[in-house]
Amino acid sequence: MKHSSHLSFVTFLLLLTAVFPACREDELVVPSEYELLPEPIRPDLNPAGMYVLNEGNMGSNKSSLDYVDFRNAFYIRNLYAERNPTVIKELGDVGNDIQIYGNKLYAVINCSHKVEVMEAATCKRIGQIDIPNCRYIRFSRGNAYVSSYVGPVAIDPDAQPGAVYRVDTASLQVTGKVIVGYQPDELEVLGEYIYVANSGGYRGGSGKAAYDSVVSVVEMYAMKQVQKIPVGINLHRIRKDGYGKLWVTSRGDYKGIPSQLFVLDRKSKNSREMAVTDTLDIPCSNLCIQGDSLYFYSTEWSEKEEKSIISYGIIHVRTKELLTKHFITDGTERDIEMPYGLQIHPVSGDIYVTDAQNYVSSGILYCYDRYGKRKWKVRTGDIPAHLVFLYK
Repeated sequence: MKHSSHLSFVTFLLLLTAVFPACREDELVVPSEYELLPEPIRPDLNPAGMYVLNEGNMGSNKSSLDYVDFRNAFYIRNLYAERNPTVIKELGDVGNDIQIYGNKLYAVINCSHKVEVMEAATCKRIGQIDIPNCRYIRFSRGNAYVSSYVGPVAIDPDAQPGAVYRVDTASLQVTGKVIVGYQPDELEVLGEYIYVANSGGYRGGSGKAAYDSVVSVVEMYAMKQVQKIPVGINLHRIRKDGYGKLWVTSRGDYKGIPSQLFVLDRKSKNSREMAVTDTLDIPCSNLCIQGDSLYFYSTEWSEKEEKSIISYGIIHVRTKELLTKHFITDGTERDIEMPYGLQIHPVSGDIYVTDAQNYVSSGILYCYDRYGKRKWKVRTGDIPAHLVFLYK
């Protein structure tokens, strides 16, 4: 099936949104935009699509939600506003994470201090969970766990410790809270524990206000911190692999201490406690694990060169060997101004990289095949950052 047979349907959708604009008080809702992609139409494909959460510049209230329709081969911009025309201020200020659990889509909106909850299939709003300065979300056994800086959005050497909130996914009510380290970012569920990467990013980075450097271990059922694992300063990402290990990124101090990648594993076969078993001197800003391959990119600032040094690589998860520093193989990485999001298609192996460009205007989503050759690119909302697949 070719795109031409689908064009009339897309044209109809565009005309429909133009003829019937919705209003919130006196504010005009910008209709969604549909753009055809150079892919074949495959109605039975699964995953059916991929949501793209655009952060939007802080203070601009421009977080937005896009959607890649794999089955019908088109890209939809600003989907949330179209599906929820009565919601004031739309998604809100700074989209920081997006995940799907069951039939619900969860978008963590950092500076609006909420988790927006929608129907995963339709993007229609169900409700919101109020959590201060929320950052990332993970799920286990009917509960959502949300990391939170807790305090206001501001640099403060005396900033208070952060927390993890537990939320019942049926009622959307907060049912528990545990204090962890300073400014906790990503978290991961492994077995009966939650592992939280603490950054200390609000505390300035030196002297009394040093970055945090530990992974907090929270016993899930009691919601109690049971261990602090020393790792490295200014932690950010934490992901589990298929062997029960955790991969943790450190952003360093942007000066003398570089970004690094750490591996956490059990101290022994009979131990439940985790510890750092490997330290890789590889800068890492974001990562995605697919089977035995860990894809990553790095945007490490160089004071010497006064610019960010950007790299794209693959690490073998089992051997911890750096397989390549160039997962984009056709030279088109030079077109990416500032990589900001990363995802790997679980079936095709296609690689998706987002480009925040100048952080104040539309970004770009790039699609590469499994061999690192560019297939297509498309315009997104402002600062495209977080990607999640929709299965049907």
